[in-house]
Amino acid sequence: MEVKYKLIVVVLLAATANFSCKRDPYRVNVSSVKAEIEVKRLERGLFSINPEDIPARLPELKLDYGDILRLFSLAVNTGDIDDPAFADYLTGFCTDRQNNDVYRLVAEKYPDLSGVEKDLTMAFRHYLYYFPEKQVPEVFTCITGFNASILTMSGEPLLGISLDKYLGADCEYYPGLGIYNYMAARMIPEYIVPDCMYGWAASVWEREAMGYGADNVLTEILHQGKLRYFMRCMLPEAEDELIFGFTPAQMNFCRNNEAQMWQYLVENDLIFKTDQFVMRKLTGEAPFTSYFTNESPGRAAVWIGFRIVESYMQKNRGTSLEELMNETDIQGILEKARYDPQ
Repeated sequence: MEVKYKLIVVVLLAATANFSCKRDPYRVNVSSVKAEIEVKRLERGLFSINPEDIPARLPELKLDYGDILRLFSLAVNTGDIDDPAFADYLTGFCTDRQNNDVYRLVAEKYPDLSGVEKDLTMAFRHYLYYFPEKQVPEVFTCITGFNASILTMSGEPLLGISLDKYLGADCEYYPGLGIYNYMAARMIPEYIVPDCMYGWAASVWEREAMGYGADNVLTEILHQGKLRYFMRCMLPEAEDELIFGFTPAQMNFCRNNEAQMWQYLVENDLIFKTDQFVMRKLTGEAPFTSYFTNESPGRAAVWIGFRIVESYMQKNRGTSLEELMNETDIQGILEKARYDPQ
């Protein structure tokens, strides 16, 4: 079976922050939904072993972690866990000086993950409320040498959190990795839970596998809008700033200029553009969206996609979240949304 991991760098803030009351459409009663997330600490399991003992302990590690170890090995490029050379590769990873220093930082910053477990449990209770036939993933943490943020395996109920990507905006390693300040500002503990939920959704409803047909700006912003709408449903208490990873000023820009941004996209014939460069400028990582103004956030068009999806769900109230996430008729979503920002 072919397996793969996905690097998900998400720009959302977690449910551990202080939230205020949110509008009712996203609030549901999940008190009867059963789900319990217990995070496995793979990084502790690996770095607590004497490196000389790793080859002898490998069968035990495979038994304890199974596909978790397989997914981790793909993320850090140590090869297949059944390869005879895997023990040597894993030993090399665990004896690397930088990896050991990063593990020390992770251990200091995350001695306990009970808050993350609590918030993930609540988020996945919402997941099962909307998708009762779905399976809750096994969740683990690790360090990947800054290779990944969130790890998933195609078709498998696994969700990994690379804690070295959440060491705080002032982490000494980030500047040397070419991580800009606006990105490092989101590499903090508060982002872990929403990153997990976004990464999980992006894996379950993988863009390339959805069969949308046209690959253009509209398809991309509506797909991203669906993922953000999913996030809103999984974390109903979160403020919009936390869902989108925008500063309050950037969020206000989007609210105050929604109609103007949509008008710009339409009048400049950007909606159906298939140019990947244009799509990246509208939905990719950036300090701001260059088509708009320096006050706009990067990925500002994703906010438009979310608002179209939100309008679609409000005006088609018989549509379930599952039907929305599985819907591939992008033009149909736009038409039925009757989106008309004022």
